[in-house]
Amino acid sequence: MAEIAVGIDLGTSNTCVSVMRDGQVEVLDNAYGERTSASVVHFHEDGSVEVGNSAKAKVIHAPAETVSSAKRLIGRYYFSEEVKKAQAVYAYEIAESANHGVRIEIREEEFSLPEISAMVLREMKQIAERHIGEVVTKAVITVPAYFNDNQRQATKDAGRIAGLDVLRILNEPTAAALAYGFGMGLNQRVAVYDLGGGTFDVSVLEIGKDIFEVLATCGDTFLGGDDFDDRIIDLLADDFIAEHNINPRNDPYAFEKLKLAAENAKKQLSIDEEVHIVLDDVLRAEDGTPLGVERTLTRTEFGVLVHDLIQRTFKVCDEAMQQSDLTVRDLDGVILVGGPTRLSIIREAVEAYFQQAPRQDVDPDEVVSMGAAIHAASLVGEAQDAMLLDVTPLDLRIGVAGGLAEPVIERNTPVPIEQTRTFTTFQDHQESVQIRVYQGDHRMAADNALLGQFEFSGFTKGPRADVKIDVTFEIDADGIVNVTASDQTTGEAASTQITLSSGLGEEQLEAIIESDVAGRVSTAAVAAGSGLAASDSKSIALDAGDPVTPVELDPPEENALFGDGSVDLSEGRPDDLAGLDLADSADADDLADLADEADLDLIDDEELIQLTEEAIADPGPPNPAEDQGEFFDTSGDDLGGPEIELTEEEK
Repeated sequence: MAEIAVGIDLGTSNTCVSVMRDGQVEVLDNAYGERTSASVVHFHEDGSVEVGNSAKAKVIHAPAETVSSAKRLIGRYYFSEEVKKAQAVYAYEIAESANHGVRIEIREEEFSLPEISAMVLREMKQIAERHIGEVVTKAVITVPAYFNDNQRQATKDAGRIAGLDVLRILNEPTAAALAYGFGMGLNQRVAVYDLGGGTFDVSVLEIGKDIFEVLATCGDTFLGGDDFDDRIIDLLADDFIAEHNINPRNDPYAFEKLKLAAENAKKQLSIDEEVHIVLDDVLRAEDGTPLGVERTLTRTEFGVLVHDLIQRTFKVCDEAMQQSDLTVRDLDGVILVGGPTRLSIIREAVEAYFQQAPRQDVDPDEVVSMGAAIHAASLVGEAQDAMLLDVTPLDLRIGVAGGLAEPVIERNTPVPIEQTRTFTTFQDHQESVQIRVYQGDHRMAADNALLGQFEFSGFTKGPRADVKIDVTFEIDADGIVNVTASDQTTGEAASTQITLSSGLGEEQLEAIIESDVAGRVSTAAVAAGSGLAASDSKSIALDAGDPVTPVELDPPEENALFGDGSVDLSEGRPDDLAGLDLADSADADDLADLADEADLDLIDDEELIQLTEEAIADPGPPNPAEDQGEFFDTSGDDLGGPEIELTEEEK
């Protein structure tokens, strides 16, 4: 029997796990019977951790102990704009760690972002073990195509902490295309329009039987479904200010009510032409009188609110089509990925741009995890191999004299890849050089993301420009970067894998794995105690000697993964919103019962970030990169020495 490996779509808003067995792909539901789980982590007083939709239901009652949207922060620096936005709206504490990384402080404990994501992944691991009945240790995890090396490495670290051997970090659009075309014998060119909770990607692929070649990928890591929620939040907040002269954004509990109402309203607009929002108790006046807000929002009005956001996605599409040397008339299909694409205004806009209707028989919430499961099965021999030819989404550059960054590997280059460029010393008799590695498409180094740096010494000393240094970039199939510098004369070399981005060195990572911080996840036990789940509680602490009875699943559909196109899976699911009363859903007293009354998170659960006016006005702490000129010290020495410059023959 082949080894079991699962596919996990680790999303900003929701996470989904699938497995391929006996040639069929199954999306695995959680202990509550939900096929997607909110990427939300709640920390209880006893130290246990709850993950998923039940954890999200606690955000209003305990916002400081509930973490959401960790994916938007993973692999980022503390001084980045995204972190500033999060600090403006989240009740939990976001602190700075070593190497200017980000840590979350909860109940007098500190957690790195990979640890938070690991708890979500551990929940997916437990879900899979409950269904399969044996230990699951291998997985393919997906990330946005436009994730940089920092974010990919941090995601891989999260998998290790969760107890998973990450077989591959796979780009989400590639996974979606794999689920769409695997085993179908297709010969098509398709575009994957992936609008997730926190990021937007578009990839153009050519499918030739079971060869999936990415022709181009482009994206915007600062654009996602939560930005659509923000527009509704601002609308409600402004109405509240106009009526009561109080800014509800300044109260974390009131703000969470607005966010929940905005999310639910947006979901309802994927089904109905208009939605009536009534919040009776946003805040209390000094005399205890409840202060609320009421508004009717139509699809047309919402379309005006988010028009510029939709157009931003098409600017990215323009770039991807140009990079692929194709026009929209050359495409045979368009696949929508991500919960926000259920909105009719987005589907209609996509149809107008690509001049064809997008596929409607593809579930945008599940297609990525299904593709990841197919690839995972092929890597362990459970399924036939499908050749994936992916690309690097951004230029990889090296810092040179004058504050510039020279490209070594250009964007949309197929990976894995190895490329070498020759540089020279910048000063006479220079003893060492500082190798700074950047990722981005800008000529000026400061405008790109610094992945890391290391010092290279021991090469031959000589006059400026006489000493030649070869710098080799290697990008593996996961998109993770290795850099080597060598002296052409002596062969002396220094190398590094850019792995310091998550703020976790190998020793720290090993210590975290040893402490089994992800083992605190006990969502299934909470569900069992509430009577909502019939899962065996042994799945929480499963080991090789403790099998569980696998859950019997309904037989999968015949033929294609998503049917023959006759069933529309792209729009909102009316059953998921049955019984939802927007007038009451944001009341704090009712939120504890939300999970029982309606599965609110099964459509698209946009994460909880809002760029408030206060965040825009506050410039935040100074950028350490501007003050220090460096982020990482891998040698333990001062890396402020001279850099290198491109050789004359390569300029």
